This record gives sequence, C-alpha cells and structure tokens, in this order.
Amino acid sequence: MDNQRLILLLVFFFSCMMLWDAWQRKDQPMPAATTQAAAPQAAGEAAVPPAPAAVAAPGAVPAGAQPAQSAAVLKIRTDLVAAEISAQGGDLVRLELLRHQATENPGEHFVLFDPAHAYAAQSGLIGAGLPNHKSAWRLPAETLELKDGENELRVALEAPIEGGGKVVKTYVFKRGSYLMAVEHTVVDAAVPAGAHAYFQLTRDDKAPEGASRMGTSTFTGAAFYTEQDKFKKVDFGDFGGKSKHPTKADNGWVAMVQHYFFSAWLPPAGEREYFTRKLDGKLFAAGMVVPFTGKQSVPLYAGPQEQDKLEKIAPGLDLVVDYGWLTMIAAPLFWVLEWLYKLVGNWGWAIILLTVLIKAAFFPLSAASYKSMAKMRVLTPKLMKLKETYADDRQRMNQEMMELYKREKVNPLGGCLPILVQIPVFIALYWVLLGTVEMRGAPWLGWITDLSVKDPYYVLPIIMGVTMFVQTKLNPTPPDPMQAKIMLWMPIVFTGMFLFFPAGLVLYWTVNNVLSIAQQWQVNRMIESAGLKAH
Repeated sequence: MDNQRLILLLVFFFSCMMLWDAWQRKDQPMPAATTQAAAPQAAGEAAVPPAPAAVAAPGAVPAGAQPAQSAAVLKIRTDLVAAEISAQGGDLVRLELLRHQATENPGEHFVLFDPAHAYAAQSGLIGAGLPNHKSAWRLPAETLELKDGENELRVALEAPIEGGGKVVKTYVFKRGSYLMAVEHTVVDAAVPAGAHAYFQLTRDDKAPEGASRMGTSTFTGAAFYTEQDKFKKVDFGDFGGKSKHPTKADNGWVAMVQHYFFSAWLPPAGEREYFTRKLDGKLFAAGMVVPFTGKQSVPLYAGPQEQDKLEKIAPGLDLVVDYGWLTMIAAPLFWVLEWLYKLVGNWGWAIILLTVLIKAAFFPLSAASYKSMAKMRVLTPKLMKLKETYADDRQRMNQEMMELYKREKVNPLGGCLPILVQIPVFIALYWVLLGTVEMRGAPWLGWITDLSVKDPYYVLPIIMGVTMFVQTKLNPTPPDPMQAKIMLWMPIVFTGMFLFFPAGLVLYWTVNNVLSIAQQWQVNRMIESAGLKAH
C-alpha cells in the first residue's frame, strides 16, 4: 500500500472519529410525551414532583392558581441579568443575560429562561397544606432593581399555608454573580411531619437558539453530579425511564445544559433524591427532593459556562463544559488558551499562539512525517517507472517497491503514523474552541467580530482552502490518477465544510496549515538538495 493511499485512509479515519464524536453529543429524537396520571393541569404547567416513598402526597393546588401564561410577573434587574418571577408558583420564568448577545439577533441580549421556550426554574414544598410551584404567590412589587452601591437584592414572595401561617420564598440576587439563592421559610405555622422541598428545572426539547448554525451538534439535556457517580448526562429521550442518573445521595447537583450556558441547583451537603420526569406539553423536568425543617436555602446558578469560575462554586461544576472522552486532553488545552488570552488580551491571537505551541510540541513527530513524505516525493519517479515496468505482474511490482524502500531507507508509513498520534489533540482542541463561551462575541481583527460564528465574508475558509491546496502540491504526487484527483478535490471539499464553522476553528486550522507548509517546504528543500543514494 503506497503512501497516498495511507493518507486517504488517514483522512477517512479522522472524519469517522469526528462524526462518531459528534454523534455521541447529538440529541436523540424525542418520544411522545406521556400523559400524567395525576389531576388535569394546564398546558405547559409542570406537575409537582413525586415525594419520596415515606412522604405524604402534596397538597391540592389552591383554587386561585392562575395559568402561567396570564399570571402577573415581577421584573428584576441587576448588573448582570434581567429576570422575571411569576406569581404562579413563584417560578423564575425569564432570565436575560445582559452581557451576552443573542445568537440570532446580536443587537439583543441572550435569554436563557424564557416562557416561549418553556424553560424555567421551579421550587416548592411537599407536605399537607404547603404551597408549591402551582400555588399563587404574592409579589412584593412590579419591578425591583439592584441599585448602585448595593451588593445584594432580596426579593420576598409569600404564599398562605392551609390552616394558618405562610411560606416566604426569597430570591437573593448578588452583584457581579450569576449565582443566586432561593430560600423557603415557614412563618407562624408548624412544619408538617415529613415535609420536603423540591427544586427542579423544566424545559422543552427544542434545540437552543442558533444550534442550526453550528458546525456540529452539541449536547442539550440534563446533567447530574455526585462524588460517587461523578458527571452523568441524561438525554431528554431517557427522562422518566430506567434511571441513568444517581437517585439518592448526600451531595451533588442537578443541571440543565446547552451550548455555552446552563442552569443548576446546588444544595449544600445533605440527604437528597434526584429525579427526571416527562411532563405534558412535551416538557421535561430534572430536579431533586430534599428534607425540609422550616427553612431551606439552595443556590441556583443560571448563566454562562465560565470554567475558571465554575470550579470555585461547586465540585465538578466545570464539567458542564463537556469535552466527552477527550476531557483529559482538552482541559489542559483550555488552561493554556486562557493563560495566553490573559497574556495578549485577545482570543484570536491566543488561538494563534496556542497553535504555534502545539506545533512546536509536535515538531519531532511532524519533522519525521515531512521527511518521510519528502523522501517519497523524491522516489515518486522511480515508483512510477516500476509500475510501468511491472504493470502486468503486480506481485513482482510490490516486491521491487519494497526493495526500493529498503535500499533508500524510506518507511512508506512514516508520513502517516506521526500524524495519527496527533489526531486526539486536534479533536480535543476542536471541542475546546467550539465550547468556550468566553470566545462568544469575542473579536479578533477587522471583519472577524465574533470568533464563535462563521466568517461573514468567508475569507478565512477560502484562505484555509488555499493552504490545503498548497500542502497537497508539496506532498508526493499519487501514482494512481484517481487518487491524484481525489487529493486535488480535498481542499475544495474541506473549504465547503469550513465555510460554516466558527471563525475561531477556521483560524486555528489555517494557522496550523501555514506552519505545516513552512515546515514541509523547508524539509522538502533539504531532502531534495541532498538527494537520495542513486541505484
């Protein structure tokens, strides 16, 4: 098997790995939502989570409960978010991130929780007469804002307890943080025996905004973390079925994850029971049930996947930035990329520097590969002569070719195997650049104003295609005319693929190609000037 055929096999292998990795992340088709056996509920209105076996059933929904679509809302504004809390259930039904632009409409802010998308954070109490997320809550005002000089905004909602007393649900927003707290406190009443609190995230199964514009699919669904089971992802299609997540633990958290952003309930250490449920209206809920003794405070994170901050909030929280089976390689790559960004202050230049560092790290392997291909380039005329001489005797031709390789000390596999070793690093870096929220909306220079989306004028993909064509010309010419045509078409095919890839990824690939061209040209020049031993 000649070197060019191995190169084609390598490209095929690389493509298969990319497709397999993308397939693992792709959301599976959703089965039809099942109808709950509980009492009828309004469309889009989630059911109260089931209590643990030893807990009494939740109280009935109060007669005054309003449908979520028409309930009054309280509008909150801080330095980072604009939020809306509904009077029905006291749910956090809308969350606008003021420092992140919308994917489809860059002039607007990105909205994480959204009534139109059926994505909300819900909580309530389980016990006789206690209010839940289907109860009517009294809002303290129509609008509230975190004022200059204030570091905390407390928003207290109230709901009556059947038989007297009330429950106060308090949202605590903090300046400069996407981490808030949700407190439940019983006032002027005894807590029923065996009472529990629950915290859940509900969402439909629709892809997040801008997902169709990605170069590949990313995971959207629930995630659980415990010290025992570590990080577990659950597709919407697996909700309510055989458990694929931890059920009982005394630690951990539950999250709803999508590309770049997520939300998570992060209770302190203590007993909890995790659940996933399919709800009416093609909604899905993931959450937890915890014991309630009269006062309960649980942190809620809702915002971007900023890795340097997440690991400080809760153990394992940085794993929501999911690099899959290449995490051990991708995590250090991101650390280096972030360090370079702090050094130069621009993600585009950081990508270029990281590409140079990776190229330098693999220099010995790359040099060996280029030397092998350069020698094959010099041998090509002799190989062509052998094929012409022994065109009718394939076995003899192969024997003569092997003898030629042996005399000239050329390994036909030498050009491919060093590249094969580097493939996991390339794929890991691909996912780092694809999943880095810090790069979202980050400019490089000139027309590249957002490295997380495609080049608006397709300049970088075209340059990348040109560099691939130059690389093809520097490689040995395939003796087989069909292989030669395929090699010439490859730059065109790859250019078509990269037209819609994020500019950051194309920038990396282009710089890598330019460095490869320089290195390969120098090696070719040295080998060809020295020549091979004549036979």
